[in-house]
Amino acid sequence: MAKQARTFAVIGLGAFGSAVASELARFDNHVVGIDLDERRVGQLASILPATAILDSSDENALREAGIDSYDVALIAIGRDIQASILTTMNLKMLGIQTIWVKASNKTHHRILSKLGADRVILPEQEMGRHIAQMLNNPVVQDYVSLGNGFSVVNIVVPERLDGKPTRALRIGEVHDLKLLGLMRGTEFKPCDTPDLVLKKDDKLLLLGKRPDLRRFGDSL
Repeated sequence: MAKQARTFAVIGLGAFGSAVASELARFDNHVVGIDLDERRVGQLASILPATAILDSSDENALREAGIDSYDVALIAIGRDIQASILTTMNLKMLGIQTIWVKASNKTHHRILSKLGADRVILPEQEMGRHIAQMLNNPVVQDYVSLGNGFSVVNIVVPERLDGKPTRALRIGEVHDLKLLGLMRGTEFKPCDTPDLVLKKDDKLLLLGKRPDLRRFGDSL
């Protein structure tokens, strides 16, 4: 059964909004890019399925552009906090199902949360934490925070474990983690048995709490 397509409105086409809108379009989603700046809209006109030059703080302008028919909206307005707040309010009144908003600071974050945004993003802080995780432990290639202290991390198998079975990792014994599987090149291998032989540069996919993941990374 084919996946039901969702429609996305990205409001604010600075560096962050443009990147999100372009990627969504690359995944064959229907995306409309919106900005008050004609130049920014023009730069994406040939990339996105639809674009509009309008003031998103004007509810009527959004309604006339048909934004009320979209499933998901990302408000990526940069420094104009007032416009960001008004746009969030307008989209709530238009009945958009899911609203994500980029915040400029923690105060802006709190206001947007009170207005009922489904997710508020602080890109610089989130990316900063992401990079710090990888700088802190070189074997960590990537990670995703799941909330409540849990994360999924991608950890590279060092040379000293080459040829050893996965039981040598002592996951579930010494380390309170769950091994979800590993990537060997572009191939995913499930770790259903403790006898799967590791190879240097395999990427382990591990689920656990951050302190446990950190201790495991340090042990490698």
